[in-house]
Amino acid sequence: MKPITIKEVAERAGVSPKTVSRVINDEDHVRPPVRELVMRVVREMGYRPNSFARSLSSSKSYLLGLLVDDPASGYAADVQLGALLRSRDLGYHLVIEPLDTATPDWLGQMDVGLRALNLGGAILTPPLCDRADLIAVLERHELPFVRISPSSDDERSGSVRMDDRAAAREMTRHLIGLGHRDIACIKGDPVHSASGLRYIGFRDAMREAGLDVAPNRTLEGDFSFRSGLRLGEEILASDDRPTAIFASNDDMALGVLVTAIKHGIAVPDTLSVAGFDDAPVARVSWPQLTTIRQPKMELAAAAVDILTDPTYAAHPDKGSFSRNLPYELVMRSSTAAPARRL
Repeated sequence: MKPITIKEVAERAGVSPKTVSRVINDEDHVRPPVRELVMRVVREMGYRPNSFARSLSSSKSYLLGLLVDDPASGYAADVQLGALLRSRDLGYHLVIEPLDTATPDWLGQMDVGLRALNLGGAILTPPLCDRADLIAVLERHELPFVRISPSSDDERSGSVRMDDRAAAREMTRHLIGLGHRDIACIKGDPVHSASGLRYIGFRDAMREAGLDVAPNRTLEGDFSFRSGLRLGEEILASDDRPTAIFASNDDMALGVLVTAIKHGIAVPDTLSVAGFDDAPVARVSWPQLTTIRQPKMELAAAAVDILTDPTYAAHPDKGSFSRNLPYELVMRSSTAAPARRL
């Protein structure tokens, strides 16, 4: 199908192509009735302006950057999709920039890349959102940025997040409500602030229920499936195993689930397993995982909305551009009341 051109939009609206260009680029000197007419015709015809051409014809860039540390993760995939779809809706292009902070001179490479890309703004995902050195580079380039789930310095940028602590607390309350009293928690990678918040939420719920957390019921994972396998082996190979395990993400929960199957431990009849994120693996595993649905796509879309707000880049109080999105406890078949111990 041949794409709609700006000339065709102009002819339908009865204005010049230059006027259409001014409206699309949100420039001044267009009367409100004319602006409304042009935008209505744009919507009716399904016209999508070329972002690169728009950048060339004005001082504004229509190219956004999404900075990620692990582009292969399920979390990153959902964030990328959410940002991509929202950028497309708003007439922007999105580039994905994987950053390996273990690479020598990665900041220098980032500095060179920023000069070449001419980005209009950047979105920082965890744990990059808390890298002071990266933020300093962006600020030196005077590049607007929005952070997803930062742990601090909210006043330095717009931000979007959900309440990880409250979500973990609700999940733990769910397990306690089923009758579990001996619950283990697998923490995530400590460089992610969400890992600490989820563990605090777990401890909150245990404390309010009057339940102690033994030292061997807290395990240090790194958000990977492999760490779930390793820690599942560590805790399930013992005769003294908990009746429930809450993993700080679904990949680790899946590792525990696989280990339970290996040892012939029935889930959820003998052991309940819960995760966090509602990643695709939570729905394709058997049994399907009880988990917290983190609105990853919605968080990314909200970050794009803030970044493309025409008042954001020059606003003196960027920290006022913040949004908190709701989570959801998703109860599936990997959790149940604990079996009676003889």
